[in-house]
Amino acid sequence: MNDEAKLEQKGNHEPKVGVYICHCGGNISDHVDVEEVRKRAEQLPGVAVARRNMFMCSDPGQELITKDIEEGVVNRVVVASCAPSLHELTFRNAIQRAGGNPYLYDHANIREQVSWVHHGDPATDKASALVAAAVAKAKNLTELEPIRVEARKHVTVIGGGVAGLRAAKDLSLRGFDVTLVEKSPFLGGQTANLDLLVPTGEKAGDLVQELAKGVIEDPNITIYTCTRITGYEGYVGNFKLTAERKPPEEKEDLEKLELFEASNAGDGKFVPFAGVRPAPVPTGQETLTWDTGSIVFATGFRTYTPRTGEYGYGEHAEVITLPDLIRYMGEHPENGSVFNYNGRKIRRVAMIHCVGSRQIPGIHEPDEQGNLNEYCSRVCCSATLQAASLIRERYPETHVLEYYRDIRTYGRGQEEYYERASKNNVTFFRFEPEDPPKVQRVDYTNTDFPLTVSVKDTLTFGEELTAEVDLVVLAVGIMPNDLSDLIDMMKLPVGADKFLLEVHPKLRPVELANTGILLAGTCQAPMDVGEACAAAQAASAKASNLLVKGYVELDPFVAEVAVEKCNGCELCVKECPIEGALEMREVEIDGKKGKRAQVNPALCTGCGICVGVCPENAIDIAGWTLKQYEAMVDAIVQA
Repeated sequence: MNDEAKLEQKGNHEPKVGVYICHCGGNISDHVDVEEVRKRAEQLPGVAVARRNMFMCSDPGQELITKDIEEGVVNRVVVASCAPSLHELTFRNAIQRAGGNPYLYDHANIREQVSWVHHGDPATDKASALVAAAVAKAKNLTELEPIRVEARKHVTVIGGGVAGLRAAKDLSLRGFDVTLVEKSPFLGGQTANLDLLVPTGEKAGDLVQELAKGVIEDPNITIYTCTRITGYEGYVGNFKLTAERKPPEEKEDLEKLELFEASNAGDGKFVPFAGVRPAPVPTGQETLTWDTGSIVFATGFRTYTPRTGEYGYGEHAEVITLPDLIRYMGEHPENGSVFNYNGRKIRRVAMIHCVGSRQIPGIHEPDEQGNLNEYCSRVCCSATLQAASLIRERYPETHVLEYYRDIRTYGRGQEEYYERASKNNVTFFRFEPEDPPKVQRVDYTNTDFPLTVSVKDTLTFGEELTAEVDLVVLAVGIMPNDLSDLIDMMKLPVGADKFLLEVHPKLRPVELANTGILLAGTCQAPMDVGEACAAAQAASAKASNLLVKGYVELDPFVAEVAVEKCNGCELCVKECPIEGALEMREVEIDGKKGKRAQVNPALCTGCGICVGVCPENAIDIAGWTLKQYEAMVDAIVQA
C-alpha cells in the first residue's frame, strides 16, 4: 500500500500541520528571528497554524499543542527547538495525551544545528529551511502503532557488588524473579575491599553483609558465582543467556579464598577484604542457559595500577597505593603514638592525589593501548582525606602531607573531610599537572628517611619544597572492568572514557541504547557507594516498568519489506548488523513459493543499511521513508 492510500485509509488525507517554535529562553531567539521563522512557516502549504513560545517543553508550551489537537486545528505536529534527543519524547507524549497519534510528528533542531553555530540572517534562513523540511515530512507521515512484544517477568543482574545486590533485591521486592551472575566466588565487589565508608563512616562490611544476606535468603533470587556470560541472543522481553560456571583461576580470587578459609567464617558471612561467599565454589565446569526479560549491568570497576616508576611505584617498597593503605589500616586498627607499616615506624607520610585520573595528553604517559584516563575519579579526594585524618587521629606523632591538583569533595557531607583534615594539621601542597611531585630515593648519609618528595607548591607561589618521608601513598583512580567480551557480544555502546555509555545523562541516565539493557553503578562512571546504590534502584525501577505489564511497546521505526518488490537477493540480510533482524523466509507469491526478506521488528533498530543496499527499492523505514526524505530535500531546495 502506498503512502497516499495509507493516508486516505487513516482519514488523514488532508494534513493540517501545526508548527511550534521555541525561543529556548534566548538560546535560540538570541540568534534566530523566531517571529520571522513563524511567519514563513505560516505560509507553507499544509500548515494550519504556526506559534511560538519561550519554552515549548514547559507545560504552557505543551498546552499550545494539546489544545490545537483537541480542537481539531491540527492533525500533525512540527516542533522547532533543541535536539530531539532531549524532548522528542516529551512532545510525543503531549500529542498522545490530546488523543493524537504520537508518530504524526517531526522535530526540527534549530538550536544545536542553527543558533549555536550561526548568527543573524544565516541562522534565521537555516532555521526556516529546517522547519520547511520538517513540514514536508510531516505532511507525508502516516499513523504508526508501537510494536508490542511479549516480555518475561525475569531480570538478570550481571555483577555481585553493592549495586548488583541492591538491584537484585529491589527487583525481587517488585515481584520479579532474578538471576544474579558474579564472576568471582564472592559478593560485595570493591566495597568489600574498604574499611570505613565516606561520608557516613560506617563499616563497609556491615553494608555488604546486610545486602548479601537479603539476597542469599531471597527465594526469588538465583545466585551463580564463579560464572561468566558466554552467549547472548534475543531482544527486550525475550533474551536468552548462556553462561559458563567453573572453579576460579584468577590470582585475586584464589588469594581471597585463602583469606576466607583462614578466617573460619561460614558461607554467607562477610570476611573483610574478601566479601561474602554465598556457597562453596564449583568443583567442575558446567554450562547454564536461561531466558530473561531484561539485563542489568552492575559489573563495577577496578582501581588503577600505577606504571613501574610512576612516583617510584614498583621501584621503592615505601611507595604504595591508597587501597593498600586502607587494607593495612583495616587489618591493624590499633592506636599508638606513631603509625607502623609492615614493622616500620612512619613518622611522615606523603599522599599524592590524581594518580591515574585527570590525565592530560602530552603530559601523562598513555597505557599500552594508548589510552589516557582523562576523567576525574571523583571519590579519591574524600577517601584520601579520610585516611589522612584517621592517621592523624590514631597516631598523633605521624605527620601527613597531601599533594593535590584540586580538592574535589563533591558529595553531601564530604567537604567536612577537608575541614577535618585541616583541623588535624594535615599539611597541603598544590601542584600543577605539568609539574607533578618528584619521589626520589634518599642518600642515607645525612638522613634516616628513605624517600623525598619535591614539589613546586602553588600555594606558596611556586616555591620548590622538599620533604623527607617514610611512606608515599598514591591515591589511584577508578577504571572500568574489562568487559570487551560482553561489549563485542552484545554490541554495547562505550564512551571515550571506556565506561558503558547511557542514552542521555539526564533524561535516560540508566538505559543503554540496546533496549532492555540497563546500567547500575560504577560500570557507567565513577561513583561512591551511595550513588551506586541509587543508580541500582533506578535501574531496577526501569526494568520493572518495562516488564511489569507482561509485554513491551517499542517504537515502530523499523524496516518494512514490500514482498512484491523483493527479488530474494539476500543483500539486505548479509549487510544487516543485527543478527536475526532480517531473515529469508519462504512465502507464496502468485501461486509460487520463494524466499523473501522478512523483518523481526523486535530486533530491527531502523538503521537503514538494508534500504541503501536493496537494488529493487523494496525496503523502507517506517516513519523515515524515501518519499519523506525526498519531500524534505525538495523543501530545503525551495526554501
